[in-house]
Amino acid sequence: MAKEQPVTLERSTECVDELIRRVGKKITLGLPLGLGKPVRFVNALYQRAKEDSSIQLHIVTALSLTAPGGSSSLEKRFMGPFAERLYGRIPELEYARDVIRQKLPDNVTVSEFFFKAGSFLNNETQQRNYVCTNYTHAVRDLMALGVNVVGQMVSPLSREPDQQGDFSLSCNPDLTLDLIPLLREREEAGMPVAIVAETNRYLPFMGNDAAVAPSHFDIVLEHEESDYPLFSAPQMSVSPEDHMIGFYASAMLKDGGTLQVGIGSLGAALVHSTILRHTDNEHWKKVFDHLRVAERFPVVNEDGGTGTFTEGLYGCSEMLVDGFIYLMEAGVLKREVFDHAGLQTMINRGELAHTVSLDTLDLLRREKLIASPLRARDVEWLCRYGVFHSDVEFKGGRLRIGEESLEPDLDSDDDRQAIASMALGERLTGGIVLHGGFYVGPEQFYQRLRDLSPQDRQRICMTSVNYINHLYDHAFGNQRLKVSQRVHSRFVNSAMMYILSGAAVSDGLDDGRVVSGVGGQYNFVAMAHELPGARSVLTLSSTRRSAGKTLSNIVFSYGHCTIPRHLRDIVITEYGIADLRGQSDEQVYLRLIRIADSRFQQDLLNQAQNAGKVDASFRLPDEWRNNTPEAIQAAIRAAGDTEVFPPFPFGRDFTDEELRLGKALQTLKAATATRRGKLAVLWHAAKAKDDQGRYRSLLERMSLDKPRGLKARLDQRLVIHALNLTDTPETGNSTA
Repeated sequence: MAKEQPVTLERSTECVDELIRRVGKKITLGLPLGLGKPVRFVNALYQRAKEDSSIQLHIVTALSLTAPGGSSSLEKRFMGPFAERLYGRIPELEYARDVIRQKLPDNVTVSEFFFKAGSFLNNETQQRNYVCTNYTHAVRDLMALGVNVVGQMVSPLSREPDQQGDFSLSCNPDLTLDLIPLLREREEAGMPVAIVAETNRYLPFMGNDAAVAPSHFDIVLEHEESDYPLFSAPQMSVSPEDHMIGFYASAMLKDGGTLQVGIGSLGAALVHSTILRHTDNEHWKKVFDHLRVAERFPVVNEDGGTGTFTEGLYGCSEMLVDGFIYLMEAGVLKREVFDHAGLQTMINRGELAHTVSLDTLDLLRREKLIASPLRARDVEWLCRYGVFHSDVEFKGGRLRIGEESLEPDLDSDDDRQAIASMALGERLTGGIVLHGGFYVGPEQFYQRLRDLSPQDRQRICMTSVNYINHLYDHAFGNQRLKVSQRVHSRFVNSAMMYILSGAAVSDGLDDGRVVSGVGGQYNFVAMAHELPGARSVLTLSSTRRSAGKTLSNIVFSYGHCTIPRHLRDIVITEYGIADLRGQSDEQVYLRLIRIADSRFQQDLLNQAQNAGKVDASFRLPDEWRNNTPEAIQAAIRAAGDTEVFPPFPFGRDFTDEELRLGKALQTLKAATATRRGKLAVLWHAAKAKDDQGRYRSLLERMSLDKPRGLKARLDQRLVIHALNLTDTPETGNSTA
């Protein structure tokens, strides 16, 4: 902790002056992943470095968020108004924009350990500067890189009386909670360091571990200019294939279990189907029965479930995705865990109820968690967990409740009755339904966090990713506690490709280029193999489109992997569930082929048989050969209601017009993926017209209603042609 109160300044340039005064001009700046970057401070520091080449600035971070801009002229016309609407009031992260433009000055380096997926595939500088690390090793590696400054956006507002005056690390306690003490150790050893906070009143105040005293910081930037809206990640559409993946994954969840899930359409699909299973079990079971899940994939009978969530789920996830809030609101995320292993173990065994009675005291005494007569530390402990009212005190060897005084003897019937009537609480308190490390999401998610009731806010604990992502002892809890909390864990993450041998490809390509990063995926997969009753679930679409062709995402071999084959577990595509744990290589190959798209199954089987991994006499069963897009549509229809699996289950940021245009532009992009395709599109576009004015409003949205110049006129024709392909009078309001 800092030895004095921080220097509070209103101007970002003054913060930079104070920073350089403290640490000098060689600055290695650690910034949070995603949302929690202090934009005004960082921009001022970056601008100073651009102006003063004697400053050596190395920014070490992950997921630097920038507003989408588009690459082609059509994409720019489409994204421009959308980006202005969502991001127009948010200051741009200037170093991140220069990274994209590849215009960083020579004295500035930016290293990231996680990219926005695919954003830097063709940026050689960022590919070279990428730091490959597990999320749980990021703090270690930041320190190894010589970080001497940490900057963080914080929330200055607390609604809780016991946290008045605190700052909240809110969206990013993930690394900062562990970095602060390490930097203070470095400072005590003689290295100048600085920890900088920038307050933002739009940032929701999250308490528990995320609430820290201002004295943790050296410099605080506090001015109304820093109260800007938060960067939002818009809701993306969920395809029928995504929905089927989410549906199968929802059948792997056990009531009373633990859930980790990531961002994206597959995560949203899982959340939607989980809520459907709980709130509309009839429709959910129609699909379950139509797909014959229990018969075809028996792992769900032992390790999954089909009923509603009576006990509920507990969330333990490096990322607090917006879906967790929807799970809370739907009554699914409600299993509370407590920060005492002995107490949690008794709850797990079904011995200790959340409602408090004299039996509670007897059970706690039996487990030697309290004694009789009660001692001061027993009373403090009982008050902490709600077994006693918070106003019960221990003074002079007796229990004090206001003016009343009671003997603390649990063996005396009279004293027990007095304790029951005056000291006992109603139910256990301090339970947590979700531990999260960081968050980023759509604006409606941020508003939901701001609007949480005090009770629900206290049930969410934003904390260190090193507490969440592995089982080793941590300052916030040891391994015994973590194991007791994380019963029946399901760690659900997505992959890009899956290799028949059992390895997953999630973060990079076989030519060495990084697509995103490993993040915490390896941590959760490994933890699933250590925790009793836990399963790792890797999800992926069975196919993808590339250069105008449909390709299989289940492949015989690939020159890169993220998760090694010896950690194979559950794999889910839109065609089913492959249970790979403990299986022979032949079974692993066959089970993966079973959930591949039928257009590629025979070729995969041939490769496996040629390699001697599958018996040469094996033939694809007829039952496996129905893995087709038509089968997906039939499963969606089996629910009996077209709205059961909507494309935007949790709202959307795009307007109706933008959805129509987006679908048309996606179709156009796919059609022009090859040279022949480009020529065909140009031929048809040259003849495309909108004489009846069907697309007038859409062309106005693209600023192509009155095109000027040859390029604009061609763009107009291309849009009209694309709309002709995807739009009809009957489906004019179709969604992407």
